[in-house]
Amino acid sequence: MDLDIHFKVLAAVFLVATVMGATMAKTNFCTMGAVSDWVNIGDTGRLRAWLLAVAVAAGGLTVLELAGLVTLPENTQPPYRTPQFAWLRYLVGGFLFGIGMTLASGCGSKTLVRIGGGNAKSLVVAIAIGAVAYAMFTTQLFSVAVMSWVRPTIVDLGAWNISAQSVDAFVAAATGARGGAARAIAAAIVVGGLLWFVLRSPDFRANRELVAGGVVVGLAVVAGWVITGGPWSEAWREAAAFAEERPSRVEVQSFTFVSPIGDTGRYLMEPGRWTLLNFGVMAVFGVIVGSLLYSLASGSFRFEWFVSVGDFVRHVVGGLLMGFGGFTAMGCTIGQGVTGASTLALGSFLALAAMIAGAAATMKVQYALLEEG
Repeated sequence: MDLDIHFKVLAAVFLVATVMGATMAKTNFCTMGAVSDWVNIGDTGRLRAWLLAVAVAAGGLTVLELAGLVTLPENTQPPYRTPQFAWLRYLVGGFLFGIGMTLASGCGSKTLVRIGGGNAKSLVVAIAIGAVAYAMFTTQLFSVAVMSWVRPTIVDLGAWNISAQSVDAFVAAATGARGGAARAIAAAIVVGGLLWFVLRSPDFRANRELVAGGVVVGLAVVAGWVITGGPWSEAWREAAAFAEERPSRVEVQSFTFVSPIGDTGRYLMEPGRWTLLNFGVMAVFGVIVGSLLYSLASGSFRFEWFVSVGDFVRHVVGGLLMGFGGFTAMGCTIGQGVTGASTLALGSFLALAAMIAGAAATMKVQYALLEEG
């Protein structure tokens, strides 16, 4: 069986992730940092860069879908547009993830960027994230600790004649618009609103690094959709279906980093088993390599370790919360906050808002404790 297409997909993902990792390192693209700047000093520059990434990803995906160049089935990985609207899962998981990324000094993607820059603390955080994600996959933890309370709260949107949880499905239900028209209207509202907010700041428009960070991250997410849902998609899935041993996670997807960190740990247990090399694993490796290359080229590579036992405990707890919260919310600040948002899925926007709320609340508590101390 010729699996050349599978390795082409993996190579393409690695290259895109490497560019993304280098760009994140160069521009200090960081969701936790964006929330911190906003909450603590009123600076919205990095927040605007993040929202620019969402606008670029959503706008780019919309154009490609309307042109018929990319097709997203209902069962993407994860299923962003499913009509089964698990609203409580997004809110609780997102809030826990926001707490975790604050305690761990960065979200999943930032953790990988820091590993590439020599931060050994982030390696410990990644191990904690991966351990929880792996347990969610391989044990009853997810069923008992998550689905037991999520399942009764799931809303079937189909009962209201809403075909999916994407904004365009709500537009179609409300206006009678169908297909591409509903998608175009929804994208115009969301992307237009985001761009209006982002670009109305002259300081942001003048900051080329922040603009570049948002654009590159957004385009990387679009590239992920093209790689897995574009011209290679059918051949890739057919090759996997007829392979003697099916490669893992051959599904339409783009960048996310909680479950992939767990997949990476699984692969490293059996590095000779090539079928465990998937989109997410290559994304993890690519971001680390991109950050490493940038840190070496710029002279910013620095080894960093914990300054105290308390520092160690705080980062480990943060990593565990990110693993649990990110898996529960079906993604991280990139997986839901940019990739999921690019599909205009309502759950992604809920998860994103919950992540921001969790991070902001944790920062407020931390500063209150510091003042009391």
